[in-house]
Amino acid sequence: MTDVLLTVGTRKGLFIGRKRGGRWDFDGPRFNAQAIYSIGIDTRRTVPRLLVGGDSAHWGPSVFHSDDLGAGWTEPTRPAVRFPKDTGASLERVWQLHPAGPAAPDVVYAGTEPAALFRSDDGGETFELVRPLWEHPTRSRWVPGGGGEAVHTVVTDPRDPDAVTVAVSTAGVFRSQDGGQSWAPSNRGVSAVFLPDPYPEFGQCVHKIAQDAADPDRLYLQNHWGVFRSDDAGARWSDIGAGLPSDFGFAVAAHPHHADVAYVFPITADADRVPAERRCRVFRTENAGGDWEPLSAGLPEGDHFGTVLRDAMCTDGSDPAGVYFGNRNGEVYASADDGDSWELLASHLPDVLCVRAATLSG
Repeated sequence: MTDVLLTVGTRKGLFIGRKRGGRWDFDGPRFNAQAIYSIGIDTRRTVPRLLVGGDSAHWGPSVFHSDDLGAGWTEPTRPAVRFPKDTGASLERVWQLHPAGPAAPDVVYAGTEPAALFRSDDGGETFELVRPLWEHPTRSRWVPGGGGEAVHTVVTDPRDPDAVTVAVSTAGVFRSQDGGQSWAPSNRGVSAVFLPDPYPEFGQCVHKIAQDAADPDRLYLQNHWGVFRSDDAGARWSDIGAGLPSDFGFAVAAHPHHADVAYVFPITADADRVPAERRCRVFRTENAGGDWEPLSAGLPEGDHFGTVLRDAMCTDGSDPAGVYFGNRNGEVYASADDGDSWELLASHLPDVLCVRAATLSG
């Protein structure tokens, strides 16, 4: 039987859930009183390595790792992620921890605020700044989004360890084909309705990107107004938001096995950040955005105000897929059947910032 590990980062610590034999157990918080903005589960190892970006109001940001599913944690004696002195920058937050594909077994990427990409070659214990992105000629014109100026999404190509895509708030999508030595904006077709030119080369406020399970060149993008799809690894994007009650939102996730299946959680508007039509619903497409259907069986009925943030929805490795989301009401919901039905796993938690899940053979 397959077990599931579910990690929930909140404004006040990390909660860890285990599903064994169909039963869920939760413990926590770990990192009490720290905001957990980023979690990575590295399943390339015999025992998955957990990576956590903690943000202590007293000690500042740090990256921790665990090789025993969260029972014990290690913090490097030297800060794992730090800006070189010549940059004149200091780390505000680690927004993303992304283990690369199987072709790069020890590589982990960290996306940060200020907006930068760091690379680790030792499984996330130490990181180095990817300078070509930090020194990109457009950088002086990047501006913060509502949550700050950050690299918040990293996508790697499982076929090619040198192909890396990042999303920057609010600079848009940037791609590298040479392992980070050079970067180019990749926003053709993505709108920036808040700018004089609604389709600039860069400057879009991309909220999240997810990669299709069957075709790594197919990407799904949730924008600050707009849901988009690319079929060529981000070179061009097309709008797939028709049929949604709102195309504003933060989160997007892809099915772990089935092609063309993705999930979003629509939000009413940038000026009214509550679930679209005040209803708690995940929307699923099974044809790459051609159509969307609402999924609400088991979710709260009536008015609901729990906003789902960009990293607070995910899938696990099961088939049917486990689908999970947490919200700013401190609720965590799970589906074990591709999203067809849902159950409440936890409530009254602190503000949920990120959710990550993985299947464990057992």
